[in-house]
Amino acid sequence: MSEQTVTARPAMPAALEVLHPITWFAPMWAFGCGVVSSGLSTSGKWPEIIAGVVLAGPLMTATSQVVNDWYDRHVDAINEPNRPIPSGRIPGNWGFYMALGWSAVSLALAAWIGTFVLIAASLGMVLAWIYSAPPLRLKQNGWWGNAAVGGCYEGLPWITGAAVMAGGVPDWRVFLLAFLYSAGAHGIMTLNDFKSVEGDRKMGLASLPVQLGVERAAKLACVVMAVPQAVVIALLLGWDRPVHAAVVGLLVLAQGFLMARWLQQPRERAPWYNATGTTLYVIGMQISAWAVGPLVAAAS
Repeated sequence: MSEQTVTARPAMPAALEVLHPITWFAPMWAFGCGVVSSGLSTSGKWPEIIAGVVLAGPLMTATSQVVNDWYDRHVDAINEPNRPIPSGRIPGNWGFYMALGWSAVSLALAAWIGTFVLIAASLGMVLAWIYSAPPLRLKQNGWWGNAAVGGCYEGLPWITGAAVMAGGVPDWRVFLLAFLYSAGAHGIMTLNDFKSVEGDRKMGLASLPVQLGVERAAKLACVVMAVPQAVVIALLLGWDRPVHAAVVGLLVLAQGFLMARWLQQPRERAPWYNATGTTLYVIGMQISAWAVGPLVAAAS
């Protein structure tokens, strides 16, 4: 590699591509669920809310994507050589420098928002790095890797959104809903592993489809997605929110019909279920947030 290649800077399109903007939506949505679940007025809170949305998506999630691409660069050079880092469009060590820079900016913004947000962001940052980086590299095992991503994409942003509104530690019901939807997201993460079973097996990545087989992994993903939502429905009924519980129940029922179709061809239809069933899942998150908001506000 020439000195010119090493010292060159990445072009803006390549830098944006390695940040994977399409992945920002889920954490930003979860952050919004946290804001709603606080039950508090947004008046006077918009600077912190906007900062939190930026933190959840363009900073924290983008950081995790750059870290992942950097530590996967040797694998991607074989499987996806046109990606920004292995193709050289992100030259030299710029991928690593970007990961460090985005990490620092993320934590600085989290500190500005508040102490609890900084604690949550620090935990998310640790998970983002150990998910991809050796020696832990959680992504090598589907059980641990999916749990880390589910927590970072759903639970931590949700709790952070509520913390921004509360100005500190959120209500216990916020933690409970965030945990349940994070647990269900473990199954959603499995959906992404069906497209690369052979490649993961060759590279020694023990995704759940590799460990359990395609059919068993698909059935497990369905159970993991459905059971936490069933618990949410029971909680909403116990909290005297029958209308919200009924709406979430209908969303889960619709997911059940979609799951049945997906299980007929798990590998081929995983992207289809990701676009349909997962959409219903995140709508249920928002409905649950609306349901618990007044309860949380009344207790604060």
